[in-house]
Amino acid sequence: MRRYGEPRISGKPYRARPGAYAILPRGGRVLLTYQAGIHHEFQLPGGGIDPGESPIHALHREVYEETGWRIAKPRFLGAFRRFVFMPEYNLWAEKICHIYHALPVRKLGDPIEPDHSVHWVGPELAIDTLGNPGDRAFLQFLL
Repeated sequence: MRRYGEPRISGKPYRARPGAYAILPRGGRVLLTYQAGIHHEFQLPGGGIDPGESPIHALHREVYEETGWRIAKPRFLGAFRRFVFMPEYNLWAEKICHIYHALPVRKLGDPIEPDHSVHWVGPELAIDTLGNPGDRAFLQFLL
């Protein structure tokens, strides 16, 4: 599996953190979430897959929590890994990112996840704005 970002740091106790993330195009724009607080970055909507949860269920749950949108027709595009420190959990993580293309079909409300906001941006700006190189690579591939 391809790695994006920094390599593994020798001696750090990494924990595997699988996650599901969505590229959500609509009307010539892409839905991104901005996470304020600790991270201050634009991201593809999505997040961690809970123990016993399927990637698709996690994708629907996380997109709703971070954006307030329901999605349809998720299609798996691929996966990548990245090694990061997650200050909100005080852990070193090997994030295994499963990337999907899906259709945003209905806004049900505002994000319920703290410090998240929704942004519809053009594809080129989205590529320039996303906070991690794996997300950028998959968006470029899809476009």
